[in-house]
Amino acid sequence: MDWLRAPLAEQGRAIMAGLISPIDQAEAYLDAAAKHPYGSRIYARMTPERARKEAVAAHDRVKSGLRRSLLDGVAISWKDNVDSAGTPTEAGSQLLKGRTPDADAEILSHATGAGLVCLGKTHMTELAFSGLGLNPMTATPPNAYDPALAPGGSSSGAAVSVALGLAAAAIGTDTGGSIRLPAAWNGLVGFKPTHGAISGEGVVPLCLRFDTAGPIARTVEDCALLFSALTRGPEIDLSETPNRKLRLLVLEGIPFDGAREAPSRLSRMRSNGWRKRGPISAAPPFRPWPRFSNSPARSLPPRPTASGANRSKPRPS
Repeated sequence: MDWLRAPLAEQGRAIMAGLISPIDQAEAYLDAAAKHPYGSRIYARMTPERARKEAVAAHDRVKSGLRRSLLDGVAISWKDNVDSAGTPTEAGSQLLKGRTPDADAEILSHATGAGLVCLGKTHMTELAFSGLGLNPMTATPPNAYDPALAPGGSSSGAAVSVALGLAAAAIGTDTGGSIRLPAAWNGLVGFKPTHGAISGEGVVPLCLRFDTAGPIARTVEDCALLFSALTRGPEIDLSETPNRKLRLLVLEGIPFDGAREAPSRLSRMRSNGWRKRGPISAAPPFRPWPRFSNSPARSLPPRPTASGANRSKPRPS
């Protein structure tokens, strides 16, 4: 099994069972990132000393039977707008170049308390202001499926680090889609928690009324476990999912034309036992953008006046 691409929860259970070691996993991720041809476009900076120290501590807790959580010893990446003590946190901007906080952000402190291993800081769009994931000032990560495509943003490096097996999961931030977009564009699960559910202390802000940190991972279970770690809450049990009909919305339109043909999610979900919990159906395709043809352009409505009414003023005689 390729443990570098295994879901977060599976890695945690494997560590508990002694199948893999936190030390070996951390070293494997650090080595994979260093050797990956796009590694420097994904990670703004690695934190190998911290990762190794935390992995050794997690290994010792396994041996002594004192694991802090299911995720104890699992290695993840962090978006470069989350403060980490002694490590530059520049939020993808030259304006913040060299900015080095003295303390961890509160969410990083919580994650460390749960035993998670910090691999390093991932590239992002400048000051988290873009949904495409492009940053000509620092670096633009490649899309995990095609390097020529945009990775989605602003948590671009966070998502790509997971999709390419360079981290078990990642922590990003979301104001208007910055976790969900790159997660979707790279075949992952992204979760934007309710605003205020996760502390924003020590996170470089974009818009305080909407900003929130959140997880990017391979499964819903992984995101739920990370949410619990970031909030210091109890682990969320997804085994008792309500037995209700699940309908999936299929998006179509210009942004999706020519996109890769993904494996059937419905087939995978059914094969994983979803039929036991409830039927699954696909909603009729929804096309938020119309297809444009070569037909003559339709006339546009008159431009509204300053008062909002479409009135035409009489010409002077």
